[in-house]
Amino acid sequence: MKPKSLIIAAGLLFVFQSSFSQNVTDYINPFIGSTNYGTTNPGPVCPNGMMSVAPFNVMGSRQNKFDKDSQWWSTPYSYDNKFFTGFSHVNLSGVGCPDLGSLLLMPTAGELNVNYEEYGSEYTAEKASPGYYTNRLTKYNILTEVSATTRSSIARFTFPKGKANILMNLGEGLTNESGAWMRRTSPVEIEGMKMLGTFCYNPQAVFPVYFVMRINKNPETTGYWKKQRQMTAEAAWDITAGIRKLYTRYERDIAGDDIGAYFSFQVDEGESIEVQIGVSFVSTANARENLNTEQPGFDFEKVKKEARESWEKELSRVIVEGGTHDEKVVFYTALYHALIHPNILNDVNGQYPAMETGKILSTDRNRYTVFSLWDTYRNVHQLLTLLYPEKQMDMVRSMVDMYKESGWLPRWELYGRETLTMEGDPAIPVIVDSWMKGLRDFDVNTAYEAMYKSATTAGRDNFIRSDNDDYWQLGYVPLREKFDNSVSHALEYYIADNALAKFAAALGKKEDAVRFKAQSLNYKKYYSPEYGVFRPILPDGTFLSPFNPKQGENFEDVPGFHEGSSWNYSFMVPHDIPGLIKMHGGNIKFTRKLQEVFDDGHYDPTNEPNIGYPYLFNYVKGEEWRTQKLTRELLEKHFRNAPDGLPGNDDTGTMSAWAVFSMMGFYPVVPADMSYAVTSPVFDKITIQLDTKYYPNNRLVIEKRKNLKSGDYIRQIKVNNKKINGNFLNHNNLTTAGSIILEY
Repeated sequence: MKPKSLIIAAGLLFVFQSSFSQNVTDYINPFIGSTNYGTTNPGPVCPNGMMSVAPFNVMGSRQNKFDKDSQWWSTPYSYDNKFFTGFSHVNLSGVGCPDLGSLLLMPTAGELNVNYEEYGSEYTAEKASPGYYTNRLTKYNILTEVSATTRSSIARFTFPKGKANILMNLGEGLTNESGAWMRRTSPVEIEGMKMLGTFCYNPQAVFPVYFVMRINKNPETTGYWKKQRQMTAEAAWDITAGIRKLYTRYERDIAGDDIGAYFSFQVDEGESIEVQIGVSFVSTANARENLNTEQPGFDFEKVKKEARESWEKELSRVIVEGGTHDEKVVFYTALYHALIHPNILNDVNGQYPAMETGKILSTDRNRYTVFSLWDTYRNVHQLLTLLYPEKQMDMVRSMVDMYKESGWLPRWELYGRETLTMEGDPAIPVIVDSWMKGLRDFDVNTAYEAMYKSATTAGRDNFIRSDNDDYWQLGYVPLREKFDNSVSHALEYYIADNALAKFAAALGKKEDAVRFKAQSLNYKKYYSPEYGVFRPILPDGTFLSPFNPKQGENFEDVPGFHEGSSWNYSFMVPHDIPGLIKMHGGNIKFTRKLQEVFDDGHYDPTNEPNIGYPYLFNYVKGEEWRTQKLTRELLEKHFRNAPDGLPGNDDTGTMSAWAVFSMMGFYPVVPADMSYAVTSPVFDKITIQLDTKYYPNNRLVIEKRKNLKSGDYIRQIKVNNKKINGNFLNHNNLTTAGSIILEY
């Protein structure tokens, strides 16, 4: 962008923000989703930041123990727990498998104790806001406060008079991987590495995180600890039964599965000690450079202020008016959660670990990681494309670069490793959707090459589609093992191939377009007229029998489907809703069957395959009111201003993005398509700031207009005061129109 354009854009941003009086960060409640398995946490993080800090309370005392394996804890924090064992650094938000959540920083008072089951404390006076978290440890009367920059953190601990201790524990955390080392570089600084990974128990998806920790007060004593193996009654070495040995005069490197460092001080009443931590996924040298660049000195209040300002700037791209206070809290907190992942991977010098190889490469843009694409291809990336196209553009480039580095596009990538979690080929619809909506500044030919490779390579050589032989030869994936998720796999491939067909057509590859489009329509093979839903097919071509379309609704394993029932998947054909309607026997029968999903309790608000179902009524003329009624009911029931205010795992922002779109009044039902299905927005007026580097207009205003005789449902839609037909908006309507009015 030219300097003059930058000045104009900055002026427009100032006018946009200053024309509204509220601070949107006042509406953020970081505790939303922190229980009921929402798996968010209230700790500080900057938008899409590498560093996040979380109060770690999922491991407790022997008398009151919470463990990541006892109830499938996949988060460092649960609002229901109250036993604090430190602040974990670099965490995941909203995921369904435990990982990361390590580098535990803990303050204590009194005699030194390095056993987390004994040094942990309950807490009170807990508060959180964007970029800040605080509590008071009741066991020690210590006030804890933490904040973060993009790649570093800062903690401030205020102690009672007497002996104070600061512990860095590398032995505990959520990650299933073990192993760490550290060294002391000065009396107030240590550096080291912790192994992380094995996400969803994939043994190959492991990686190191490097750190530098620095304290602003010279300690009286320092040292390490290490858990020692202990001979058990069975005459075997058992590290779990060992004791932690203190190293009080050892100054060199230390390594092991359960190690830590301590710093002890004499402090006055109310004295504060600050601790900084910088991280990198490249090296300790880069962790130090990240820390020195983002925090050249100790200044807790400055970091806290700048973290909040960074959120204010990002969240202010959408200003809502009308609605209740709680509705604004739900909306802005959902947008906040949608801006945590994917997050930045590269260091301040541009270095990052390459996909799979770990080779150190450099970029002059942001390299992103944590691509939970099976979740986020449905709405998160569409939200980013509209509101934050500069971020989405770099995410697309990151995915294409992952192919260049490893030979495959990502499915569920985590810090440069493919976890192969969930199924499908979800990078394809994300990239094609971005391209269709005008984000085209990436290596398009290489992107197509990558998509074509995963779509056509034989199964034995296919890292992404291992069952590709059946899929291409038969048009579907048969059930070859009892719980092989075969139907789920094929339905995801159909969606990906439809997107690939569109991409091929746009690039002039006509034969490919015809081939992939035809393949994407084979979903009809799974339709069972007997049940009116999709049903697994056996290798001999017959349907699975006996068959229960409800099986899977109570989280039990089910043949053919992954984490859901046949009901949850049987309308997941967003790329061919007209064909789906025809397959069901027309509009009336389709509407009746779809309504049965909601009336009989088959709809699961936490399950990605069916989260778009409320919007499918828009495809049947005269039934659009059902979409508006259902989305309002679902928002009121499942998204609330409370710790249990998410229906389940946020899935790196996917559930939150559903709420953001639904509250604004439109939703991207079809990946790689320009249309959005309309529903009734929660707010009277929504003003969206658009990026003029990518879109013609600098803002979009959506308004509801009612009169005294208005009904509850939209009567007509006007774009720039011109009536449009149907309850759909085009992406160009949003980015060029300037004004959309919904009349009731």
